[in-house]
Amino acid sequence: MKYGVNTMVWTTHVSERHSPLFSRIQEWGFDCIELFLSPSEPASIPAVRRILDEMHLELTACSVLPREANLIDVDPKVRARGAEFLKQCIERTAELGGKLICGPLYAGLGVMSGRRRTEDEWKRGVEGLQVAARQAVKLGVTLCIEPLNRFETYFLNTLSDAAQLVHDVGEPNVLVHFDTFHANIEEKHPADSLRAVAKKLGHVHISENDRSIPGTGHNDWPGILKALREIGYEGWMTIESFAQPEPELAAAAAIWRDLATSGDQLAREGLRFIKALSQEIDVHTKHTRRKAGVD
Repeated sequence: MKYGVNTMVWTTHVSERHSPLFSRIQEWGFDCIELFLSPSEPASIPAVRRILDEMHLELTACSVLPREANLIDVDPKVRARGAEFLKQCIERTAELGGKLICGPLYAGLGVMSGRRRTEDEWKRGVEGLQVAARQAVKLGVTLCIEPLNRFETYFLNTLSDAAQLVHDVGEPNVLVHFDTFHANIEEKHPADSLRAVAKKLGHVHISENDRSIPGTGHNDWPGILKALREIGYEGWMTIESFAQPEPELAAAAAIWRDLATSGDQLAREGLRFIKALSQEIDVHTKHTRRKAGVD
């Protein structure tokens, strides 16, 4: 397993002035930084990439479509803006040296219709993602599609539906993105849901049930980690939680209180918890296999 942290733990506006933060992240033991991307963020891609390269930190990216760039909208002009938004984010991911961009890349964040998704919306989502995937493959970028909870989107809420969307898109560089926070709301049994999408899983975000420090709430961490081990997942396990989010992010994520004393505390304690539990599970698994005469 490889460990990353999303810079939204601290800020959505990353620049070269965050070099000290990148250094701390590396010192704590993270292998990767995940950056929030838009056509304007980060402002200076060459500077940020230079810092990451100097520190030998890998990079993944995440993004969300704005309401006016909704890939499933009935208006072709809105869909076209969504396609262009995704195209630019994919290009910026590659310019930063990244090979993966994740998130709800199918519909405008927070857009609600007051009804279930329609077949036409599904078709528009599939077509838009197919175009994006074919652009991304030329740059060596994988798209990981994240189902969100029902309060943030009506289009895609469960891992099984995300797997179906990935299947319908039918491109090898489009995979499923699992997030423990959203799964805690929408999945009956998150660990079992992971097993069901094993062949299509491409990225993992970890956050506590209240979006705070992993390990401080009631998420089934042992079950989730055991499921990831069982299915042979070797990708990123990235902390995407929020400590004291900026006003715009707080409004988007509906966070109205501090969830940690600082981003540093959240990242360090979250990494310490998940690494320790992973090691404990590995030791227990090896012991069990030895007793069973497997090894």
